[in-house]
Amino acid sequence: MSHRPDSATAMTGRQSVPGPDGPLESSTPPAGPAVAGPEGAKGRPGFAAELREIVQDLWHYRELLYQLTLRDVRIRYKQAIMGFGWALFMPSLIVLSGFLVRIVMAHLSGTTLETSSVAGIAVKAMPWGFFVGAIGFATGSLTGNLNLVTKIYFPREVLPLASVLAMGFDTLIGTAALIAVLPLLGVTLSAALLWVPVLALLVFCFTAGVSLLLSCANLFFRDVKYIVQLLLTFGIFFTPVFFDAVMFGPTGLHIVMLNPLAPLLEGLRLSVVQGHHLLVPLIETTSSGQQVLVWSPWYLGYSAVWAVLGLLGGAVLFHRAEFLFAEYV
Repeated sequence: MSHRPDSATAMTGRQSVPGPDGPLESSTPPAGPAVAGPEGAKGRPGFAAELREIVQDLWHYRELLYQLTLRDVRIRYKQAIMGFGWALFMPSLIVLSGFLVRIVMAHLSGTTLETSSVAGIAVKAMPWGFFVGAIGFATGSLTGNLNLVTKIYFPREVLPLASVLAMGFDTLIGTAALIAVLPLLGVTLSAALLWVPVLALLVFCFTAGVSLLLSCANLFFRDVKYIVQLLLTFGIFFTPVFFDAVMFGPTGLHIVMLNPLAPLLEGLRLSVVQGHHLLVPLIETTSSGQQVLVWSPWYLGYSAVWAVLGLLGGAVLFHRAEFLFAEYV
């Protein structure tokens, strides 16, 4: 399935795309065979062929993706009072909120709040803040760049992906600060830290897939962004960020773990704070003396399936709907 530039750009072969440092020229790909319309399903390539075309398009326009990511980062920090402090603001706010909630719970139960609990909240605050920020910016990325979407040819996937990458830059800054703080909370080095890049990659893939789907849906239905804002606001209470999953009890734990993000957040807490190997099941005893299966490798596999299929499925659905964008802008 090939994209077809308009006749003017087809004659020149090059287009000007606004970048942070001035116009960025982007060459159009060679014209391919005629594309069947939405009703012409017989001319649609297979799933693997579409994925290959998406990867080729993104690679061809990798410089545009970089420039749009750089633009988003610069716009975010340009003339900002806090500067790069914004990258620390949301995770710090999440940790402070979680700390206050856990302090109240500890006071009511007559126990003390351990530093490992604070470390767990801090570790889970980073990926949650990344997910919320990336989804928030990516959902409106298409409607916020209608001048590009309607006038210039390029793979539209770069717009939500640029928002995700820009939020990734913020998260890297926050992660650097977290690394400096964790030793003060009693976290030590262990071999289980090797799971962190794997879990971070799965969080990124899942976030990118959801971003592609929501940005596309928001173009067709403009109230999607308001629904997303509402879900992100209250989603923290349905995701084990303030709380550990084991605190919901045996049945509640399994229900919470149905959230694809929950095993990834819990996996980060267990591997970083407790040094637990994620391929080994973990059973803990609650304060009431009940044994609960806190972690199973199946949880990791469940989230991995969601992340990979979410990214691939989101990319293909976005690609197929891309030819209808002009009718809804």
